[in-house]
Formats: sequence, structure tokens, C-alpha cells
Amino acid sequence: MALNFDHNRPIYIQLMEYFYGKICRSELKLGDKLPSVRETAVNVGVNPNTVSRTYMEMERELVVVSKRGQGTFVTEDKAIISHLKESTAEKQVDAFLQTMKQNGFSESETLQIIKKKVELIEMEGDNNE
Repeated sequence: MALNFDHNRPIYIQLMEYFYGKICRSELKLGDKLPSVRETAVNVGVNPNTVSRTYMEMERELVVVSKRGQGTFVTEDKAIISHLKESTAEKQVDAFLQTMKQNGFSESETLQIIKKKVELIEMEGDNNE
């Protein structure tokens, strides 16, 4: 698991986003065990304390559950994962819209670009069938 960290943002937040992405894509499913703190620290090249903080923050947000002596597991609560997916999508949309606005695009121009892209993706999907 090779991660390129943005040194302008806290590493523990970037690790949370990494795990949240895996959960949203169902690479980590409900009830799956996360790698140990030590294993994650070695794999991504960070201090184990950073990974511990990541896991604690994810637990505080109820996305994972720690079981004493067993490890850390993805929650089995579908509603929490659904909320995670929704909030992740909203953050991405907000960032995109902010960038478009900063680059001088109007709402209608932005919507037109999105519409064209969606149509293109749908056409590519039809060609693959």
C-alpha cells in the first residue's frame, strides 16, 4: 500500500480518507478487519502513533469498531456506511464546484460540462456491452 502524502495536510486525515475510500468502494466490507496498527505503519511508512490516531478518529466517527485483543473492524451498521458514502461524495462535489467557480465557470457552464461527460460515459458504456 504505497501512499503519497500531501505534506500540507495531517497524515492521519489522509489515512482516514484512504480507508474511507476502501470502505466506500467495498474493498473493505462490513465487519472486515483492518490491518494492525503496526502493519499499516510499516506498509505506509509512518509512525504507529499516527496510525493509532487514525483508527481512534475513525472509531470516534463510528466507522470502525475496536474489539479488545482482536483488532479494529469496519462497522456492520449499513446506515453509517451509507452516510460515509454520501458525505464523501458531497465533499468531492463541493471541491469540484469551488474549483469551477474559481476558474470562472458559471453554474450553467458547469452543468453543461457535467452533462457532456455523463453522456460520454454512457456512450462508452453502451459500446462496451
